[in-house]
Amino acid sequence: MRARTRNKLATRRHIEQLSTLIVGAIIFCSTTFAQISAPKFAGGQRTFETICASCHGLNGKGGERGPDIATKPEIVRLSDSELLKILHNGKPQAGMPPFAGLGDARLQEVLNYLRILQGKRSTSTVTANVGNGKELFSGKGGCAQCHMVNGIGGFIGPDLSDYGARHSADDIRDAILSAEKRPGFRKNLATATTKDGKQFSGLVRNEDNFSVQLQALDGTFHLLEKSNVLQLTSESAPLMPGDYDSKLKKSEIDELVAYLLSIGNAKQVSQTVTKNKE
Repeated sequence: MRARTRNKLATRRHIEQLSTLIVGAIIFCSTTFAQISAPKFAGGQRTFETICASCHGLNGKGGERGPDIATKPEIVRLSDSELLKILHNGKPQAGMPPFAGLGDARLQEVLNYLRILQGKRSTSTVTANVGNGKELFSGKGGCAQCHMVNGIGGFIGPDLSDYGARHSADDIRDAILSAEKRPGFRKNLATATTKDGKQFSGLVRNEDNFSVQLQALDGTFHLLEKSNVLQLTSESAPLMPGDYDSKLKKSEIDELVAYLLSIGNAKQVSQTVTKNKE
């Protein structure tokens, strides 16, 4: 009888130990999976849910103490620099405290996550590798041949140092892939043929009734008297290539967009901090 009782107790302990091990394994696997599968923008989401959601709601669409910042047009259309300034300084008159203590990096993460809630940035772009995007900009993409970033690159195309600060991820992607959606990018090369048979190609920088100034792709300026120009023609194809959808993979486009967003946002944070110090 005693032996049977001891066996039952031993079996019960064994079952309890086995149950504990199984539960522990499940918790460990769940935690590990969550850590592995957590997206790279989780930092911004975590900060938003911890600090911002109590007033603005988990989805950013407002709560009892804070307005809708995910769909309200007057909020959505604010630039990144304006939103960063609000996050940094707060809006005491509206009951929102300043969050400068979080630091520039965390404020940028919160802004990135807010833009996702607003639908202005895709998760693929936010999680794309910015370093790869920088290499694509100067290498395979050939962007640096015409565009300048922070004083480095070409000068035939628009300076893109703050382009990401004024445009959403979708705007930048459209500018890369669609010729019809390239504000300030649709420039054509012109070729001037002089009476002595020489040819000069470049962008028309200045023109009046008497002269025309061309800037060649290497940056050289040519000032030509129209009285000496036999013919001035403009090429039909825009200077910016229109084959990036086949030249670059979708992931590479995301990386290029992420790079332009990152330098634009970095410039905004720097300007915001400088203004706050003044």
